[in-house]
Amino acid sequence: MKTALYALRGRHSGFLQGLAACVLALALACQGALAQTTQKVVDVPTRPGVTQRFVYIAPPQPKASVILFAGGHGGLQISGDGGFTWGKGNFLVRTRQLFADAGLAVAVIDAPSDRQSPPHLSGFRQTREHAADVAAVIAWLRQQAPVPVWLAGTSRGTQSAAYLATELPPAQGGPDGLILTATILTDSGGRAVPKMPMEALRIPVLVVHHEQDGCRLCRISDMPPLMDKLAKTPKAELLTVTGGQSTGDPCEAMAHHGFNGLEAEVVGKISRWMLAR
Repeated sequence: MKTALYALRGRHSGFLQGLAACVLALALACQGALAQTTQKVVDVPTRPGVTQRFVYIAPPQPKASVILFAGGHGGLQISGDGGFTWGKGNFLVRTRQLFADAGLAVAVIDAPSDRQSPPHLSGFRQTREHAADVAAVIAWLRQQAPVPVWLAGTSRGTQSAAYLATELPPAQGGPDGLILTATILTDSGGRAVPKMPMEALRIPVLVVHHEQDGCRLCRISDMPPLMDKLAKTPKAELLTVTGGQSTGDPCEAMAHHGFNGLEAEVVGKISRWMLAR
């Protein structure tokens, strides 16, 4: 029996060695995949007695950083282990790993500690307090990596990102670029993005919109006033997409409004545009 076993090992030693090599290569590949990005929950002190929480995902050597602002009331209520109580399906929340895979350090931002109950960011997105909170996050990101920091908002999140870009110029610690997706173009209950002083921006701005967005606040026919203002910025572009899937409320994340079915395509185009600047 022992002789037969040795013979078996001898005849198949090349196969066994090859199998071992494959297993080792697979293990190393898995380790490499896990090492590509790290995720943690960060609480940054901002105003007196207030902290700003966000989920931070970063590759070892990020090419840029981006702060993602969800739509709706923006109260993600991020838990200590990085879970989202609300907003898991939001376009920018559900694509956060795609941005990280593209080489970007990602901060998915929550409402601050003093806005963790309704109405969360509603009525707060265009305030000096919000600007102070996000300025602290921008400063933290720049401490992690000396790369450009961008703001990216979707739906109601565009009202945060656009306001903050106009309030925080780069010379005063503001962002280096702005991404607007499914932009709020009209709003009877607040200030829509085209009503802001967008013409004063001196940073690159990319506007991404689904041509079939059915949300009444985001009809592409209402886009011209915004792009007219952005014509005065150093670099601005409107990127439109079609197709995908649309289900449920036309103003929610699984409709064209949330680029349902087009996530990889849209994030890929956004990332390449950012990194080309």
